[in-house]
This record gives sequence, C-alpha cells and structure tokens, in this order.
Amino acid sequence: MLEKLHQHFASAQIDICVRKGNESLFDEHPFIGQVHIWDKINNKFKNLWSLSKRIKKEKYDVVVNLQRFASSGLLTVRSGAKEKIGFKKNPLSLFFTRSFEHEISSTASLHEVERNQKLIVHLTDRKAAMPKLYPSKDDFAQSIELANAKNYITISPASVWFTKQLPIAKWVSLINKIKQDTQVFILGGPRDEELGKSLITKCEKKNIENLAGSLSLLGSAALMQSAQMNYVNDSAPLHLCSALNAPVTAFFCSTVPAFGFTPLSDHSIILETKEHLDCRPCGLHGFKECPKGHFKCGEIELP
Repeated sequence: MLEKLHQHFASAQIDICVRKGNESLFDEHPFIGQVHIWDKINNKFKNLWSLSKRIKKEKYDVVVNLQRFASSGLLTVRSGAKEKIGFKKNPLSLFFTRSFEHEISSTASLHEVERNQKLIVHLTDRKAAMPKLYPSKDDFAQSIELANAKNYITISPASVWFTKQLPIAKWVSLINKIKQDTQVFILGGPRDEELGKSLITKCEKKNIENLAGSLSLLGSAALMQSAQMNYVNDSAPLHLCSALNAPVTAFFCSTVPAFGFTPLSDHSIILETKEHLDCRPCGLHGFKECPKGHFKCGEIELP
C-alpha cells in the first residue's frame, strides 16, 4: 500500500499508524513522515482517544484503513479526512466515504496485498505493488558481521498461534539435515528465546546460534536477505522475506495458502501436509492448541 501510494503521489505526506511494538519496522523509512503509535497495553482506550485527536489535527485528505476492527474505524471516522476508505467488515464502515468487501476463501482468494490495494485503485491503478522494507546501514552491517561465512540459513520456529507452528520435532529433524558447514541462525522475538535454546539442546548439529530476542525486526530482515534459505511458519517472518525478496520456505499447518498470505519472494517454496484433512483449515488465524487434539496438519514432509 505504501509503495503504491508513493509511486503515484511522490511528493505527498504519507504517514502510518501502527500498534506499539511494530514501529521499528519504519525506522529511517525513506518516504514515511510520521509513525502514529497506539499503545494497546497501557491505558488502551485513553491512548486510543488521544491518538484520534492527534490524527485529526493533521487534517489528512485521505485515510485508508486496512483493519477490520472498531478501534481503527473510530480513528478513521474521527480523522475528519475528506476521503475515508476501508473494508465493509469494519463495524464503522457505514461512516466511510468508500468501503469494499474483504473476501477470504479456503479454496481461492486474492493475495492480501491485492485485497488491500483494491482500496486505492481509484487513486492509483489496478496493478498491485510489491511490499518493501528498508533496513538501515547499521542493520545490514550487523547482518554482515554475524554472517561472516557465506553459507548460512535462518530458522524462525515460533508463531503466536500454536497450530500455525511446525512441531518442534520437525524443526529438529530439519536442522539435523543441514550440512555441518552451514551456519544456522534461530530468529524470533524476546519471548521466543527459550524456544531457541530448547531447539539447540535437542539438535545434533553444532554451529547453531540463537538470535531470538537479539535482533530488531529490520535487523532480522537484513540477515534473511542474504541467507541461502529462510525456513518460516505462516507468520510474520514469512512477510519479512517477501518485503526483502529473500529466499523462503514456508510451512502451512492449520492454515492454507488459499487464504492469500503466501510468500511473494522470487524464490518461494510452500510446504503443507499431503493428507486430506476435513478439519483443515480450522480457522483463519490458528489456535493455541489443535481443536481435534491430533495436530495432523503439522505432519509435513520435510525438504
């Protein structure tokens, strides 16, 4: 969305609003002005109201809302923008100037990139732009320092949702298959550090480094860009790869590629169970545990 708007309105002020914790994705971004941040953890509703006031003061010409929740609908409606655009699933879409369907199917759907950019076709054109992120020179310098050997891969084993996460035993098997002279970096956030440590203790392979919690999102993306391969779940690291055109192998467990969140890198591989399961997909976002108790969708044949 950002890339497409900038292509057509290169001199326009383009700002973005994100949940606190995601703002580092836009550090030193070349054409974003302000990054509005909503702190949902501390004083959630007070911060939402304060944020709505700050956005209104900007007197935006256009506000485009990609979220389908009432909170973002409130920010959009209160913005006072001349044009307020979003999806009909948003509870406050009645008060938008333009609203569009957001259709997801387990058989065939547009990619989320295409769904989102449908909102601005009337401002741009019908060809969707690719997503892009901009790691800093320091991010790339750090990745070069870490990867002093040319042969390395990254593993991102965690997911917010358990049923989106390839089982630990599968990750161990995958890592043990990797050549001994290939360095393995485990990536993730601070809460994934223990998972990374656990993986290392279970693996026979020796040259593994746990970087979970050590790198920023853009730092991880910079490291991924030059990897031989990045192994990920259907989760955020997949989309970091897309934004840097990094090679990626994505495991889809309880979710399915047809939802429209597949990798967009030139070198992309998607792996999923070959067994037909009536219970798959069990939901759009996954669950904390398998609703059926067997988690057969995690039984994916490894490369």
